[in-house]
Amino acid sequence: MYRFFLKRVIDFLIACIGLVILSPILIVVIICLYFANHGKPFFFQERPGLKGKIFKIVKFKTMNDKKDADGQLLSDAERLTTVGSFVRKTSLDEIPQLINVLKGDMSLIGPRPLLVQYLPLYSRHQARRHEVRPGITGWAQVNGRNAISWEKKFDYDVWYVDNLSFLQDIKILFLTAKKVMIREGISQEGQATMEAFKGNI
Repeated sequence: MYRFFLKRVIDFLIACIGLVILSPILIVVIICLYFANHGKPFFFQERPGLKGKIFKIVKFKTMNDKKDADGQLLSDAERLTTVGSFVRKTSLDEIPQLINVLKGDMSLIGPRPLLVQYLPLYSRHQARRHEVRPGITGWAQVNGRNAISWEKKFDYDVWYVDNLSFLQDIKILFLTAKKVMIREGISQEGQATMEAFKGNI
């Protein structure tokens, strides 16, 4: 009942309420990022969702588009703006995804939606993360976020798929609030975010 109906209803209601309550913060962040990113406060990117269906995720843009002499984008660490760093550390960059939740692309809780190019790199076990809607936060995020290995992250994602429940989602919400407060696991050591997934080597 919860997995196939109530979860979606709760997601929709909380996303609506959240966008209304957080609108003042959203406006301030949009203005700051507008100037920091030369008129581009939002970041849009295709991500795989439920059953691998592709959708466009919306986040606050925390990195600029600076390139090197060869026209290649600089590293994440070099492109991360001061405002963007604050937005990312406080997890404010995730708030616009409430729009994706309203549309049904995402859930509040679930495996994080990753890059489309990772799809052919997953093992059968890892691909099970797409059996549920991706989430703004999830079991892997409260157990290390970007500071754990890809293998461990996928194991946590699949564990969530097999143990999805209302009580589990409530637990993840509370643990997420705690993680945001202490700003833990935001990046991998030596990385601005997390090293790209290269498959199962």
